[in-house]
Amino acid sequence: MASKGRPYRRVLVEGFEVLIGRSAADNDQLTFRVAKATDSWLHVAGGTPGSHVVIRNPDRVPVPKSVIERAASYAAWYSKARAGGSVEVHYCRISDIRKPRGAPAGLVHLERYSRVRVRPSAPEEPGDDDESPPEG
Repeated sequence: MASKGRPYRRVLVEGFEVLIGRSAADNDQLTFRVAKATDSWLHVAGGTPGSHVVIRNPDRVPVPKSVIERAASYAAWYSKARAGGSVEVHYCRISDIRKPRGAPAGLVHLERYSRVRVRPSAPEEPGDDDESPPEG
């Protein structure tokens, strides 16, 4: 499952493909070019810089809470909030995200979202060892 050269890391969680942005510019590409309207999107709350995380959902099925929590833990890991014990992560559908006109890379506006609190954890995927959180 190597994802070298792509604007995201790729891991599988309970059969769902989870994509994790590598930089602020890559976050924009992942959110607005790669993800589909029915996919789920996650990011650490409070404007904290970090990766956009997308849970692919081509079959439009309800995403299990365990998958959302695991993906949220990756969003927390690849953010400036990594050292925090318990981190709030916002999640929503891609269709609920807008890019404000003139906004810098990685900045988005959520029309509606839900919240989950998780502890940061790294994906257990071999080969994706880039440890630095992106700036956006």
